Amino acid sequence: MARVYNFAAGPAMLPLEVLEEAQKSLTDYNGTGMSVMEFTHRGKNYEFIHNECIALIRELMGVSDEYEVLLLQGGASMQFDAVPLNLLTTGKADYVVTGNFAQKAYKEAKKYGEINLAGSSEDKNFTYIPKCKFSDDADYVHITSNNTIFGLQWNEFPDTKAPLVCDMSSDIMSREIDVNKFGVIYAGAQKNLGPAGLTVVIVRKDLLGKHLPICPTMLRYDIHAKNNSLYNTPPTFAIYMTMLNLRYIKKQGGIKAIEQINREKANLLYDFIDNSDFYSNNVEKKNRSIMNIPFITPNPDLDAACVKGAEARGLVSLKGHRLVGGLRASIYNAMPIEGVKALVDYLKEFERENK
Repeated sequence: MARVYNFAAGPAMLPLEVLEEAQKSLTDYNGTGMSVMEFTHRGKNYEFIHNECIALIRELMGVSDEYEVLLLQGGASMQFDAVPLNLLTTGKADYVVTGNFAQKAYKEAKKYGEINLAGSSEDKNFTYIPKCKFSDDADYVHITSNNTIFGLQWNEFPDTKAPLVCDMSSDIMSREIDVNKFGVIYAGAQKNLGPAGLTVVIVRKDLLGKHLPICPTMLRYDIHAKNNSLYNTPPTFAIYMTMLNLRYIKKQGGIKAIEQINREKANLLYDFIDNSDFYSNNVEKKNRSIMNIPFITPNPDLDAACVKGAEARGLVSLKGHRLVGGLRASIYNAMPIEGVKALVDYLKEFERENK
């Protein structure tokens, strides 16, 4: 069966080169006679993979020695609890709600302290980045850098007095950022980094050891940092796959080169949508995501027909999220520009046939 162009929001496609490299060593990694899935996480065979993954994250993102890089489990959603449990020293924090997952993080944090809603764009269905009013005494400020459902992205990060905490699940390593602007960055791997099962947390060292007394041991950043993310069995195969993908990103020229391609892909699709009187995108242009592009046709029946027709052309997972409807093209790092060109060609054809 031929490979398709997978526009899923996550788990998302991985580069074919990465999958083929994993395939070659699936049953025998480097002559060990074992798969990576069979390695003990306490052995030297796995230790090299684990440490290289961390080193590549540091290198590609420019993470200084002032930060710990943690390889954890539980998805980004577990960090909705881990963040307040680790950082709420005075019990106050600011949250900006710019979409579904940002809202979930806000609701979880309210269980643990006095949480201020510093800004929200829910009034216009999360189509813009709101103006924010931050507290003077917050322990941290939480934002979600990119919203997969609504296609909304922070193109400029806010300057905050308190440490800035960011859920970067759907746009980590898609563009260059200054890690030093953040106290904590966390991301589920299954969109840009690797397969589902791994969560990366980058935490500034001076924020360690400030956890609430009720914080479970397994959620304590300081425990995982002290044990090099080996306090318990890590998701070894997901980490291996992420390591291979990070090697691939480095080979492509790093994040700077990846960002250039990502912007070219996004501009190609947005330019087509904006110049069409058949398709539309409602997100403010200055806040549009370069990773997730939702759009609609004139009516829901045409939306469904468009999705169905795309599948027949090998353009899959274009159905929009149930909260938005329409279509959504998730064009993460692994999506080649050829996939976006193929999508645009199909959309042009569908428009001609259904006007």
